[in-house]
Amino acid sequence: MDRDALAEFLRRRREAMRPADVGLPTGPRPRRTAGLRREEVAQLTGMSVDYYGRLEQSRSTQPSPQMVRALARALRLTDDETDHLYRLAGHAVPDRDATSMHVRPALMFVLDQMRDAAAFICSDTYQVLAQNDLAKRLMGHRTSVTGALEESIAWQWFTDPDSRSNVPADDHAEHSQVTVADLRATWARRRNDSDVCHLIEALLAHSAEFAQLWARHEVAVRRMQRKTFVTKVGPITLDCEVLATYDGQNLVVLTPPAGSSALDDLHLLRVVGDQAVDSH
Repeated sequence: MDRDALAEFLRRRREAMRPADVGLPTGPRPRRTAGLRREEVAQLTGMSVDYYGRLEQSRSTQPSPQMVRALARALRLTDDETDHLYRLAGHAVPDRDATSMHVRPALMFVLDQMRDAAAFICSDTYQVLAQNDLAKRLMGHRTSVTGALEESIAWQWFTDPDSRSNVPADDHAEHSQVTVADLRATWARRRNDSDVCHLIEALLAHSAEFAQLWARHEVAVRRMQRKTFVTKVGPITLDCEVLATYDGQNLVVLTPPAGSSALDDLHLLRVVGDQAVDSH
């Protein structure tokens, strides 16, 4: 690990970013210094401000590969910059394949610009790679950190009853059917890839519901559906559409149906969430 080079690289990349680049408000007054603040990078990565500060001061312990990945996402690093960050942190550069956990900066930029829609990026094995604020309010913080089987929301759906709490009970059967049909399409494309095989084999072994649906051999790539979420402000029904697919990653956007009150409900959900944060 090269602490000094790592500190300088993080500082330079932070200073090169603008709040708007990562979906943060700029505020009414101009900033005294360029770039993001340390606390903003810490917020985006989910690490403490103190630890991130020590990284930039060459005083930290070695960051884990999961932390390095989170930093790469927060700072919108390119593939080459991400590889460089891994090396500076003293880690081997991970293999980059169709199921890479690295989200390209352009796709992150599109995600960050969405204000009145919930949106997230996930892999074709249902690993959530990034979420905007409204998606976190609707779904909870579901971003995958390690890429482990247990972090797949498909695995959670079929093995953990609590994961279904934000979906109305009447919608469970349809949600299960759509998920299995979409995973069947993923399996058809990548049936020899270890991550797909591991997920399907584990689900077949641990979920009778999944096994029953899998035996139907239904295939349907998820593109458009209407979904209802159980939230703090009541049920919110949204149109769910996959707008972009790249390298096995999907940009999923949840938008208010025309003529509905869903947009007002989303605004209320954001206000309620902000009040909850302010009260702590």
